[in-house]
Amino acid sequence: MKAIILCAGLGKRMKPYTDDYQKTMLPFKGKPVLEFIIEGIKRAGIHDFILVVGYRKEQIIDYFQDGRNWGIKIDYIEQKSLNGTGEAVLLCEKLIDNSVFFLTWGDTLVSYDVYKEVIEIYRNENPDFILVGNLVDDPYKGAAIYLNNQYCSEIIEKPPKGTSSTNINNAGIFLLSKKIFNVLKKQKTSVRGEIEIPESIRFGMKHLNWQVRVFKMSKDHFYGDFGDLNEYEKLKNDSRWFELS
Repeated sequence: MKAIILCAGLGKRMKPYTDDYQKTMLPFKGKPVLEFIIEGIKRAGIHDFILVVGYRKEQIIDYFQDGRNWGIKIDYIEQKSLNGTGEAVLLCEKLIDNSVFFLTWGDTLVSYDVYKEVIEIYRNENPDFILVGNLVDDPYKGAAIYLNNQYCSEIIEKPPKGTSSTNINNAGIFLLSKKIFNVLKKQKTSVRGEIEIPESIRFGMKHLNWQVRVFKMSKDHFYGDFGDLNEYEKLKNDSRWFELS
């Protein structure tokens, strides 16, 4: 199985840091954030990575190179037009040779056992799709996830603040079937002018009978959003937040 990590974004919300850094390369506890993500996924048993790069791509490529120093293999794909997570994943289609692949945003860091749990669910239950959700007060910044037992019944991208009756947010970590590529190719752009993964999953659930297993993180799991300036400042100065393994 291959893991795709999306690392192309401009990081506008992380200025002024991203004037000098690719946001996935922001320093955290002595390492770039991206290094922690790679290490966590590797511990889950995945050693083949695709990094989708764009803004300040040279920082990532120069640091990780082909991945051999981490005991992994890395391929790089450049996303020249930053037009959504879905478009970024589509660029990787020819490199995906298994029926499923792992996907994560490059600015989301979680406890290492979350990555392991996703792979264990896949091995034990063999679902085509797994969606990771973290607990929030209001999922308006991400995508609201609604559950029916352990499966997703609805996912709503960027719901208006105060309108969601769920506190489960899309954590930006997935296991996806190759079936998603055909949906992405036909998907219309969102109101934000992007092709978005959550909307493709929603389409598959509504029209193609996709069954999407959800792993809901607990309050004890570490979750860090390194696309949010205030949270980054809080995380890097508070060691109590840093419990990955």
